[in-house]
Amino acid sequence: MELYNTLSRRLEPLPPAPGPVRMYFCGPTVYRSIHVGNARPFVISAWLRRWLAAIGYDVRLVQNITDVNDKIYQAARAQKIASVDLAATAAQAYIDDTSALGLGRPDVEPRATETIAEQIALIQDLSDRGLAYAADGDVYFRVGRYPAYGELSGQRPDQVQEQEPNTRKEDPRDFALWKGRKPDEDTWWPSPWGDGRPGWHIECSAMAEAFLGPAFEIHGGGLDLIFPHHENELAQSRGAGRDFAKIWMHNGMLEMSGADMHKSLGNDVSLHNALATWGPETLLVFFLSAHWHSSIDFSDDALKAARARAAGFRDAFAGGGASAREAPDGTWEELVAVLDDNFNTPEALALFHRWRSAGYLAPLRRALEIFGLRSLTSSRDVPGEVVALAEARQAARAKRDWAESDRLRAELAAAGWEARDTAEGFTLVPLVTAT
Repeated sequence: MELYNTLSRRLEPLPPAPGPVRMYFCGPTVYRSIHVGNARPFVISAWLRRWLAAIGYDVRLVQNITDVNDKIYQAARAQKIASVDLAATAAQAYIDDTSALGLGRPDVEPRATETIAEQIALIQDLSDRGLAYAADGDVYFRVGRYPAYGELSGQRPDQVQEQEPNTRKEDPRDFALWKGRKPDEDTWWPSPWGDGRPGWHIECSAMAEAFLGPAFEIHGGGLDLIFPHHENELAQSRGAGRDFAKIWMHNGMLEMSGADMHKSLGNDVSLHNALATWGPETLLVFFLSAHWHSSIDFSDDALKAARARAAGFRDAFAGGGASAREAPDGTWEELVAVLDDNFNTPEALALFHRWRSAGYLAPLRRALEIFGLRSLTSSRDVPGEVVALAEARQAARAKRDWAESDRLRAELAAAGWEARDTAEGFTLVPLVTAT
């Protein structure tokens, strides 16, 4: 299997199965609900993990949660609550929303605040090597002493843009490894340089090494993280003598009306709301339709098309899959060939449609389950009492009786079903536990 590597600007092979393949993907900074664009690296990493496991790899996925950060302090002050409380609440919301996608959880989900000792140790190592220096309680990385700086983002070392402007730095390009405690920050830790907390970039270098070792196969995240976050991670870790990541996967951004989806632009749609409106199957088919390295436009038309595709798969399995035919030899190998080529999910989706049309439901069921779409392969008939509960819930919603609506939704869930609201009314989908 080959994947595009941002660092080398070419396709790079994975080791042959069983591997191992160790992956680190950057998770969110938890200060509010994540938007659909934030969910894309979660989905891609989960799919890649599930696919590699299915074809015989020994795979391990680590995805962090950044729970100490300037954005968290700022949001907590605005809400007049403790930053630790805000981070804990937002982290749980992130876990709940991404779990609703039905793809399971990463093998390890470390939080930055749980690995402070490892981060301090790495900063000390960089200081001992002359790559870091203290300044008024802060510690900075010396960009000028790391000649390979800029290789990931493609910037020349003498043209790197300034990061975090202040007068304490030796060089405008230097970036913070440790930040001294400020009076309005309510979370800090002791360190050899005084009380404070880690900079953003050192967190991931330390957590990746702590849970995957000093060298691993894949590091992933959004294209917006290439600079400065991943550039700085690479410099820190290799500057400290670690090989760090071999392949750097950067997924394309979600766009709305041609602009990247960002909280700062106010054009973001929360994952929670998107799930409530469209359901996980539609969102997953939507993500399948674009190559992981490309941008994807989030629009009603795109989501309606994805919902129609999902319904087509569900219809193929309705009534026990009466139209099923035995797939010829080599059918599954077609999918292997497509995904071995830079994990090409749009081609895989096209293949799934061909299998559906041909009635090759056995490989189709297997493939859809790997991509978290097991509920589309269910042939269960909906019991009459379940339909009655869903109709009562719809009537309660029409009366804006939200308490009764929630009670009926809980009854449906206890019976193993979920009612999804649509323009035409509702559709009933069996609940399936993620694996």
